[in-house]
Amino acid sequence: MYRSLFPLDIVAELSRLQRETQQAFDLSPTIRGFAGQGFPALNVGSTPQSLEIYAFAPGVDPASLEVNLEKGLLTISGERKTPLSDMDGSKAALHINERFSGRFHRALTLSEDADPDAVQARMTDGVLRISIRRRASAQPRRIEVN
Repeated sequence: MYRSLFPLDIVAELSRLQRETQQAFDLSPTIRGFAGQGFPALNVGSTPQSLEIYAFAPGVDPASLEVNLEKGLLTISGERKTPLSDMDGSKAALHINERFSGRFHRALTLSEDADPDAVQARMTDGVLRISIRRRASAQPRRIEVN
């Protein structure tokens, strides 16, 4: 992208500079994993009944994934291998590598109402979905007023 040495709109140029500086220090996860152990990228949400975690891990063999929950700490670890590591018994030359490969490890601290005995994990189309049911005592309930 061509940038002029003398911008016509100095406010827009300062805004662009601020945005690029903020992105340089941003440690949010990306699909490439460049920023602070950001692979796999995670979406974390909740419903009144459960906690929902989605880990986006395309190209990861589900058998290589390890999901653990211990003392309120959920960990996801595994390995994504590069498809060019050993082709036909000879080393392949990699000229551009924009895709994360190698071992990864992510950890999340869960809320106290997560039930460690009610966890389900399922991998579909490169997306690992982990559903953790909330304890019955934490479920919202309607209290009748007399």
